[in-house]
Amino acid sequence: MKKLAIYAVLGLASLVTLAPVIWTILASMRPPAESLSADGSIIPSAFDLSSYSAVFKKVDMWLLILNSVLVTGAIAIGQMLSAAMAGYVFARFEFRGKKMLFAFILATMMVPMQVTIVPVFMLIRGMHLADTLVALILPAIPTAFGTFLMRQYFLGLPAELGEAAELDGAGAWRTFRSIYAPLAMPGMAIVGILAFNFHWNEFFRPLILEISEKNFTLPLGLVSLQGNMGTGSVATVLAGVVISMIPAFLVFAFGQRTLREGLTAGSHR
Repeated sequence: MKKLAIYAVLGLASLVTLAPVIWTILASMRPPAESLSADGSIIPSAFDLSSYSAVFKKVDMWLLILNSVLVTGAIAIGQMLSAAMAGYVFARFEFRGKKMLFAFILATMMVPMQVTIVPVFMLIRGMHLADTLVALILPAIPTAFGTFLMRQYFLGLPAELGEAAELDGAGAWRTFRSIYAPLAMPGMAIVGILAFNFHWNEFFRPLILEISEKNFTLPLGLVSLQGNMGTGSVATVLAGVVISMIPAFLVFAFGQRTLREGLTAGSHR
């Protein structure tokens, strides 16, 4: 009886969470004239996939996908590397001001992006990188959360491994690259998966930093599907949203095991 109650609660929570996604998928399959049904029904009276082809006709979808893949892929790899190296330093090295510096890095997590976007824009413009994909990649590579996560991960690894490597004559970089980095791959995978899913759906920074349509990412490019004064087909807009969800869903589906094991790794030590 207790298990049944737990399953019922979990099922209800899942339904509430997935309801907007289910509605979006079903609404994207309605005929354009019925994309917002007045009768309140969820299941379409007729399934129509013409909205999906309309998405590719109205926007350069392949270019938007390519830009998003390049940006999010570069950010994910950059965060994995930078977080791993920074986390290793904070976990294994002692230097003056270490605790204060780490506390300052963590404090940046509490600063809203809207507060820092103007200084970031001025720096990007000063580097002559405005309206480029690099403008989206470079500022997003440093990650306070990733640094914290990788520090905790490295603290959970045996220090004796590094000491043995030092006795064999390995330097700090060789010890990190050959011993600790391979062991920390699950933690790095967590950083990469979370970074990919977050920046794949990012809208605010591309809106501020990009002007040319050739540099638009998916969330920014899909806005044009709304049409002038929001007169575009709702079904077409939702079809674009569904298409944009597929890569993020695939990344999470294939990486959820690594994500789950990495997040629970500390509880087994």
